[in-house]
Amino acid sequence: MRLATLRVLGETRAARLDGDEYVLLPHADVAALLAEGEHWQSLAAQQEGERVVAAEADFATLIPHPNKIICLGLNYATHIKEMGRDTPQYPTLFAKYDGSLIGAHDPVMLPSVSDQVDWEAELGFVVGRAARHVRKEEALEYVAGYTVVNDVTVRDYQRRTREFLAGKTFEATTPVGPVLVTADEFNGAEPDLEIRCEVDGAVMQRSRTSDLLFGIADILAYVSDILTLLPGDVICTGTPGGVGDGRDPKVYLKEGQTLRTVIEGLGETRNVCVLEKTA
Repeated sequence: MRLATLRVLGETRAARLDGDEYVLLPHADVAALLAEGEHWQSLAAQQEGERVVAAEADFATLIPHPNKIICLGLNYATHIKEMGRDTPQYPTLFAKYDGSLIGAHDPVMLPSVSDQVDWEAELGFVVGRAARHVRKEEALEYVAGYTVVNDVTVRDYQRRTREFLAGKTFEATTPVGPVLVTADEFNGAEPDLEIRCEVDGAVMQRSRTSDLLFGIADILAYVSDILTLLPGDVICTGTPGGVGDGRDPKVYLKEGQTLRTVIEGLGETRNVCVLEKTA
């Protein structure tokens, strides 16, 4: 099943893809649907309502206001190498705030204070039920589904301190969506999918999600030992090699460029880069 959060008549609505149409659900967004508890999937599958032609859908970010957005750095060997970092023993975690999130086709805001904005294609997953001290062997049971993310990063701000946060949560920089592909489509296994990032049609990153250093189960189990994960929490799993900052010479996003992030079987985000307007 494929679920989305759509903008409809000035508000957002969760929706289920049915052929070439989205069926609107009686929930404000996908997170509100997940909050229904263990029956959320059957509720989504059975509900009938107004329909929106898929080709005309206006995608909001998949989970507009997650309780937590947890991200991993340094989780593909190719990216660790290009950034000149040591292979981590444990997952490298940082966070984002919801003001950074945008829809699958919304513009990426290039901040006025930096010209070092970089791309980071990532597999994202959404938590489906509360998770605390979860064993790795059971961790995938807590995953609602998977989605496409680009963890657009402002490199100079990222390097101002040892912590990543400042470069990772700039306003309106992180596309998430367009859909949540429910975990049952992967038969209880971690997905092995091609992940790709393009800038104006040129392929910058290409890898497979099976190349993650710490996989989905590793990540969820580890984070659940730190704090309780809640339905609708978004976890971004890290990016493969090929970022602009790892190139010689370095390359960054510019106004007017189109950033396209594609994950096999999950769909794509396509975002035009626009300069932030200042007063």
